[in-house]
Amino acid sequence: MIRKHFITPEEYLEFERASPEKHEYFNGEIFDMAGASLQHVRITSNINISLGGQLKKRPCQSYQSDLRVYIPTTGLYTYPDVIVVCGKPRLLEDSYLDTLLNPDVIVEVLSPSTAEYDMNVKFDHYRKIESLKEYILVWQDKKRVARHTKRDDGSWILSDFIGDDALVDLSSIECSLSMDDIYDKVDFGE
Repeated sequence: MIRKHFITPEEYLEFERASPEKHEYFNGEIFDMAGASLQHVRITSNINISLGGQLKKRPCQSYQSDLRVYIPTTGLYTYPDVIVVCGKPRLLEDSYLDTLLNPDVIVEVLSPSTAEYDMNVKFDHYRKIESLKEYILVWQDKKRVARHTKRDDGSWILSDFIGDDALVDLSSIECSLSMDDIYDKVDFGE
């Protein structure tokens, strides 16, 4: 049996802050994050721009994939594609203050290699974030969005949005995303 060296969260954060690439951390292991396709980057940017514009002069901010999120109840450190935080961001209390604890909305753009993970495993982690109200999954090969919304009793309800005319309502932050905004300049033939 080959034993892997257990990496502590502190060792991960030290490694991560010195690394030019991003990595996830869970249960003593560090995982490489794959690079994103052109489609993925366009969609992520489109969503961040749309939400950022709608949130101007309001107490919420959107952030793109460089902000790390930590989920204390599960121990996962990860980098969602888009995050919205309302009110004051709560950060991991260390000298760096670079790890977010209280996202209100998380958006993941599905890649072929990570779709199953994002839809299932990651959602199992994300749903344990007390502040999280909506989890959005966006396909990059077709116009489709799935919205998971937390209800008052803590359960989650799924809504599916498909096609050119669909409008994704993000009621927790009083914003919406049209398919035109999400998929602006996206060529499904690429």
